[in-house]
Amino acid sequence: MKKSVLFLTAIAAVGLFAACGNQAQEPAENENIQVITTFYPMYEFTKEVVGEEGDVQLLIPAGTEPHDFEPSAKDLAEIADADVFVYNSPELETWVDNLTDSVDTDQTTIIEASKDISLMEGSAHEHEEGEAESAEEHSHELDPHVWLDPVLAIQEVETIRDELSAKYPDDKAVFEENAAAYIEKLQDLDNQYKTAFADASNKTFVTQHAAFGYLANQYGLTQEAIAGVSPDQEPSPTRLSELKHYVDDHNVSVIYFEENATSKVAETLSQETGVKLEVLNPLESLTDQQIKDGENYISVMEENLTALKESIK
Repeated sequence: MKKSVLFLTAIAAVGLFAACGNQAQEPAENENIQVITTFYPMYEFTKEVVGEEGDVQLLIPAGTEPHDFEPSAKDLAEIADADVFVYNSPELETWVDNLTDSVDTDQTTIIEASKDISLMEGSAHEHEEGEAESAEEHSHELDPHVWLDPVLAIQEVETIRDELSAKYPDDKAVFEENAAAYIEKLQDLDNQYKTAFADASNKTFVTQHAAFGYLANQYGLTQEAIAGVSPDQEPSPTRLSELKHYVDDHNVSVIYFEENATSKVAETLSQETGVKLEVLNPLESLTDQQIKDGENYISVMEENLTALKESIK
């Protein structure tokens, strides 16, 4: 309820931002396509397709949890001024369904990158009394984490390419060339994952955040999640006990957690079972330092692959 009120207030303020801006100065002419994207994978996928034809901006700043993000009036005004807005799905960016109240879709093309992908059901675990409200607040009926499967990442790139080409037919050849070069890298990434897990005897991994269901499904793996889809969803003591038995029964040697999320639960389970911790990055954001260091979707997914090899053997 609180988030809904804040969002409606932000929408009401968008007109004021726009009016003030128009009174201050006329917008400078810019032939480049102006694109706003939500979180990091959408930014990289779009930037690779757009290339030199446009300016691509990241809406959700580094270190911010996309599951919890709510746009400000300034954010909504920037989206309304853009030529294109790219997001993953209404299951993650839940506020996007209300954009039609503040954005002229004739001016700003809204691209849902996962629109042609059939989403899986989200993970759910029972919670004890007192935890239900937290679980409900961050629950997902459908799992939005499609970008963590390289094959589905290719589909998202293709959707972005096709919708940009439809709006800017004069740039279609450039978009197709750029997308083809990036898709080749994603196909190589896919082949690395296929090769790594083809002959593995143990194909189960235990992770804090149920973000890797699509990746697991693509490569015949089994994800056993400590929490649900949202990384700050705390499991009940009963669930932790179940996982402890699972780790013991299946000889689990590694528990994966998120570098930028609360790792207390994973650390507790690690201490109780004696298994080690490794990072699996759900790529919901990269830090400014990571970007400066040249890290990107491909390099982080390769790091995830190296980490998964610790338990998938």
